[in-house]
Parts: sequence; structure tokens; C-alpha cells
Amino acid sequence: MKRSARYVKIVEWSDEDRCYVGSAPGLLYGGCHGDDELAVFEELSQIVEETIELYIKEGRPLPPATSGRDYANKMQHVA
Repeated sequence: MKRSARYVKIVEWSDEDRCYVGSAPGLLYGGCHGDDELAVFEELSQIVEETIELYIKEGRPLPPATSGRDYANKMQHVA
């Protein structure tokens, strides 16, 4: 398993931005955006990998994992 699999990656449509927006809450601020959902996910995955490498290179501890917490099902109760 890649280290990046420990972090939730979200790609969603933004009406405000009129494009797909990718983010990795708990790991990095910001993210990426674009017109193609799959391309945004692939770019986001690469950004997450690079962010993890930067943490390691700088000797900083990685943030707690965000995957495996069943966010999708928990969000159903919010809507």
C-alpha cells in the first residue's frame, strides 16, 4: 500500500469555480482543479505523494491518516 492511500482524496464539482476541485483534507491546504474529473484525481494523487515526500524530507511527522474513517457514509447524515 502506498503511503498516500492513508489520506482521503476528494474530487468534486464546484458550481462557483465551474470545474472539478480536488483536495486532501487533513494533509494539505489547497489542491488542484480542472475540467476533467479523472485528470484532477490523478493530479491530486501526485500532489499527495509529493506532499508526503516533503514531510519526510523535512523530518516532520506525517499528519494522522484520514482514510478508513467512512467519511462518505457519515456525510449522508449531514445532508
